[in-house]
This record gives sequence, structure tokens and C-alpha cells, in this order.
Amino acid sequence: MGPFDWLPHAPLEAMQLDWLNGVELAVLRLDRIDPLISGNKWFKLTEHLAQARQAGANGIISLGGAYSNHLHALAAAGKRFGFPTVGLLRGHPHDTPTVLDLKACGMHLHWLGYGGYRARHEPGFWLPWRENYPDFYPVPEGGGGMAGALGCGGLIEQARRQLSTVDWADYDAWWLAAGTGTTLAGLVLAEAGAHPVYGAMAVPDDHGVAQNVSALVQGGYELLDASRGGFGKVDPLLLEFIESTEQACGVPLEPLYTGKALLALKQQIEAGRFVPGTRLIFLHTGGLQGRRGFTA
Repeated sequence: MGPFDWLPHAPLEAMQLDWLNGVELAVLRLDRIDPLISGNKWFKLTEHLAQARQAGANGIISLGGAYSNHLHALAAAGKRFGFPTVGLLRGHPHDTPTVLDLKACGMHLHWLGYGGYRARHEPGFWLPWRENYPDFYPVPEGGGGMAGALGCGGLIEQARRQLSTVDWADYDAWWLAAGTGTTLAGLVLAEAGAHPVYGAMAVPDDHGVAQNVSALVQGGYELLDASRGGFGKVDPLLLEFIESTEQACGVPLEPLYTGKALLALKQQIEAGRFVPGTRLIFLHTGGLQGRRGFTA
């Protein structure tokens, strides 16, 4: 596997929204790093790819659903940097815009059904795949674990280098959507107590976000429920909020993660959680390719 020295630049931009009520908000736009390899998923992959290279692997095998941002970034990286990728997918074969992209990028797909996908945490799950793809490095769902967290640590430095572009000397905290908690844990590790990190959980409690994060870091963060009734549940208020935000400041959001996270921030500000003058960095985790499943 070839070198992966690509370190994309994520611009930091001020967000002007009428509901901020004196709170200052800047967004670190991981949605703008690349047309295909978008969002936090690339940063979560970097350490995994480095480990795969050290292990002498010739390719990467990982898993996800039919709208997976993680598999999308992995397939695009494989195409760009010239290494083969294999995706193990939840459910039965069907085409989504994401799946069509995976195929176009050359990812080899295996559909596991729903029961087969549920077995992914069981001991022995990887054995047959290691036999089928002996020189492929397995990466966990979503690029998680400590390797995924460490890859996200560099985002702190990206934001700090650009504070002058929003006329800030410093900031008070981070705000981001939490899907698995890996990116949040990476920010907490890199902050080392300097600034707190708030994670708006875009998935219900039973998805194990709290356990994932506490297995990687101790303290320095807070998790809040932003799931709005379940993963993938979309309601009119959320869609209206996404549309009005885009019209107000030009920042596109999607309904699974970034839209829920920013709406949760609005509700916290309205509840008096943050005093005027507080400076927050909102981490835009990308994922806009997944919006195509909701265009209807």
C-alpha cells in the first residue's frame, strides 16, 4: 500500500445565525476538504491506513450500511491512492447513490443480510474473511477504536492555526455530532483538558456511544441526546431547520448527524446553557453524500 501523506485543509468559518443570542460560532468545515473523500471519515482512516501499511497489507476490508460515509471515504481513498478495498454491507443487495459510488470506485462488495451483519461483534466473525482476503487489513465499522480517535486529533491543530480568520484569540469549547463517539474521543485526547468537547448524540443510547467514548478517554467531554427519536429518524422541524440554516449562512447540513447536532445546539442556547460571548467551534463532520437518500 502506497504512501498516504495527504493532509487535507478544512477551512474555519464564522457562522452568523439569528438564534445564537450573543454566542459566537465558527465551523470547521470537513465537508469542504475534498469532493469525494469528505468529512471526519478520512481523519478516522489515517491511523488505520498507517497500521495496515506497517502490517504489510495490500488492501483494506471494512463494513457499513448502504449509505455509509465511512465506506464511501474508504472506497474513494482506495481509488485515489491505488489500493484494493472490500466492503461488507448490511442487508440485501440494492443500489443507493452511495452503493453506486462504491462500485464506481472499485470496491468489492459482499452483502451479509441483516443477521449476518449483526454477527460482526461475535468472536470468529473475521475468520472466513481473513481466509478469503489474507493480505487485507480489517478496519472496524466506521473506522472506530483508538486508531480512529488518534487520526482525528490533528483537527485541533487545524482549528487553532486558523483562529485569526474569525478574529478569535482562543475558543471555549467544541460542539459536534456523535455517531460512534470516535471523533469526539480524538478531540478530547488532543485537547488534553484545555477545552471541553460537547457531543450531540445523533443515535439513541442503545448504540453504545457512551461506552465507546469512556473506553477511549476519561473526562473532558459531555454527551447530550440529539437523536430525535432514533437513528435515521427525520422530522419536519429538523428538515425545516436544515433548509433555513443553509439559506441563512450557506452551510449545507444533512439530517443524520450535522443537522441534528446544530439543532441541539440551538435548543441548548435557547435554554440558557451558554452565555453571550461564549466561543464555540462546531465541527462539520461532512457526510453530505448521505443526503442523497433523503432528497425525496
